[in-house]
Amino acid sequence: MKRALPVLVLSIAGLVPVWLYEPSLGITSSGASTPSVSSSASSGSAGSSSTVVAGTTVPTEKGDVQVEVTFAGSKISSVRMLKQPNHPQTTAAVPVLIKETLAAQSADIDTVSGATITSDGYQKSLQAAIDSQADSAASSPSPSASTSAPAAESASKVVSGTAVDTEKGTVQVEVTFEGDKIASLKMLQQPNHPQTTAAVPVLIEETLAAQSSDIDTVSGATITSDGYKESLQAAIDAKG
Repeated sequence: MKRALPVLVLSIAGLVPVWLYEPSLGITSSGASTPSVSSSASSGSAGSSSTVVAGTTVPTEKGDVQVEVTFAGSKISSVRMLKQPNHPQTTAAVPVLIKETLAAQSADIDTVSGATITSDGYQKSLQAAIDSQADSAASSPSPSASTSAPAAESASKVVSGTAVDTEKGTVQVEVTFEGDKIASLKMLQQPNHPQTTAAVPVLIEETLAAQSSDIDTVSGATITSDGYKESLQAAIDAKG
């Protein structure tokens, strides 16, 4: 009888963990309705340039469907379910729909057999998120575009005119444009004559004032002046 008591005590002690374990089974099963695939699909996808957009909530016969899409630039980097029907078919279909979306990079994907209603709701919510992202991108000025616009206006462009042969020698000018404005000129080729040397500064000054080749010839350097204007006009035409 003295040995029977320890055995009885040990038996009762062995049953205690079993009694305590049963309620934990109920807790585990109640959390099974939350899909883990959609959350894992979005893990690590958010970056400094990522945009997260929630699609519209689409009511279906099975329940509401709503997706959340993470965009990396214009690319769909991940999809997460915010709302979905609590059905085995939906739980099985969600990973397939997400996989197809990432591959297609659009809502133009196939419905999952056995989960047509959920698939249709998913596609509608997904398309709404894509449209929202596209509208947001179109309405927001691109930082690169806004910074490049002033640069384009102030950027210089150097154009060489044609080399014009004259009786005195070859005449060729090089024009620097800032936007549409003639900012400066340089002689690439010119006759080696005192009249030309004296005429060039005058021709350049008149060009900067007129902003065209419609300038007067310099007295005593008519041939050089005509060659200068011809080369200058060619540069203006080449600039466009």
